[in-house]
Amino acid sequence: MGKKRTEKIAFENVEVLDAGAKGVSVAKAPDGKVIFLPNVVPGDVVDIQTLKKRKAYYEGKATKIHTYSKDRTEPVCEHFGVCGGCKWQNMKYEKQLFYKNQEVFNNLKRIGKIELPEFETILGSKEQFFYRNKMEFGFSNARWMTDAEIQSGKEFDNKNALGFHIPRMWDKILDIEKCHLQADPSNEIRNEIRAFANEHNLTFFNPREHSGFLRTLMIRTSSTGEIMVLLQFFENDKKNIELILNFLGERFPAITSLLYVVNNKANDTIYDQEVVLFKGREYILEEMEGLHFSVNAKSFYQTNSDQAYELYKITREFAGLTGNELVYDLYTGTGTIAQFVSKQAKKVIGVEAVPDAIRDAEANAVRNNITNCEFFVGDMKNVFNDEFIAQHGQPDIIITDPPRDGMHKDVVAQILKIAPEKIVYVSCNSATQARDLALMDETYKVTRVRPVDMFPQTHHVENVVLLEKRK
Repeated sequence: MGKKRTEKIAFENVEVLDAGAKGVSVAKAPDGKVIFLPNVVPGDVVDIQTLKKRKAYYEGKATKIHTYSKDRTEPVCEHFGVCGGCKWQNMKYEKQLFYKNQEVFNNLKRIGKIELPEFETILGSKEQFFYRNKMEFGFSNARWMTDAEIQSGKEFDNKNALGFHIPRMWDKILDIEKCHLQADPSNEIRNEIRAFANEHNLTFFNPREHSGFLRTLMIRTSSTGEIMVLLQFFENDKKNIELILNFLGERFPAITSLLYVVNNKANDTIYDQEVVLFKGREYILEEMEGLHFSVNAKSFYQTNSDQAYELYKITREFAGLTGNELVYDLYTGTGTIAQFVSKQAKKVIGVEAVPDAIRDAEANAVRNNITNCEFFVGDMKNVFNDEFIAQHGQPDIIITDPPRDGMHKDVVAQILKIAPEKIVYVSCNSATQARDLALMDETYKVTRVRPVDMFPQTHHVENVVLLEKRK
C-alpha cells in the first residue's frame, strides 16, 4: 500500500479572521474547521488551496487575494514570503502590536484562568528594522531555488548560498542579498564573504554529504559600535582559514573580534566547540546606563539591545526597590538584570545553569565595580533549595526570566514555599508563563502586566508580570 495522499480542497472568497500563533493567520472553512495560512493578513479575502488536512484544522495557502485588508502594508524585504523569518512584514506595525497584546491576554486568560488587572500598553519598538544585534547564516552548495528562478528555465551554474534555512527544510538555504534585521555593516560583511569565497573557489557546506569548507557565519554588533564575526569551518584547512580571515580583517578593520571554529560534528552548535581568536579581542562590549557587559561568542544576550534596556527598566519599575531588599534573580544568564537592579537593592543573588554565563556575570560585576551581586551556577530545580535559602537569606523579591519552557514545577513549588512579598516574572512565552501563574494563583495576585515587543515583523512577544502576595 502506498502512502495515502492528502486530498487537496479549494475554498473561494474566504475572509482571514485573525492572526494565530507562530505568525500564521487564521480563517474558517465552510465546514467550520479552522484553516492556518501563512503570508496573509486578517481582513484579506482569499481563495485557498489546502495542503494538509487534520482532524480539527487545515493547513493551506492563499492562491488569490480578492480584497486586501486595510491593515496590510508593503513588505520592504525582497526575500519576504520565501525566507520565513519576518512573517508579519506585510502587516502594519500598530496591528502587529495589537495581535501580540491579544496573544498574551488570551494565554493568561485561557491557560492561566486567573484574575487579571488591566494590561498596561504594550511597549512597541522604536526601531522596526535593523534592530537585532546577532545574526547567524548558513553556507550551502545546494541553494534553494525560488519559484521565479525555476520557472525561468535558466541554468544556474553556481548553487552556492549564504543565508537562512528555508522553514522546515534543514538542508536548504536561501541566498540572502539584503536582510533588514541587523544594521550595517552586517549585509556588507556577509555579501563580501560570499563573493570572496566564490572568487577563490572555497567550497560551501553540504549538510547531506557532510562535506565542504565553509559552514556558518555569526555576526554580532553592539550599541557601542563594536563588531564580532565568527566563521565556522567544517574542514581544518589552515591555508584557506587564514586566507579568508586575513581578507576579512583587512577589508573590515572595524571588526573588534574576529573568531573561528573548526567543527566537523553532525550539528552546527558551537557551545561544545573551541572558539579560536584570530584578531582583536575575544568579546565585544554592550553598554546600559553606564554598565558594561562583555558578550563573547557563546554568550546569551538579549538580541534587541535597545528594547532589552526598556524591558529591564519595566522589570526594575515593577520590582519597586527601595535599597533595602534582598533580591533573587533566577535564570540570571550573564547577570544583566541582576546588575541593572543592583544599585537599588541591598543585595542580589543570581542563579543560572550555564557555567560560562556565570563566569561572564562575575567578570561583568568586577568591570562595573558592583559588590552587592553574587552569582551561583547549577540547575535551578536542584540548586534553589532550602539549604540555599538558609545560606543566602530569605528574598524580599524574586525576579525570574526563565527560558521558553517556563519554570520547572519544583522551582515554582520552592518559590511558593519561601513566599517572597513580590515576584517579577519576565517571559518570552506567555503560554508557559500562564501555566506557572496558575500554579501560584492561590498565594499571589497578578497586579501588573505589560507586554514588550522585542521582535518587530515577527509574532514573538515578551511579557512582564508583577505578582504580589495575597493578604
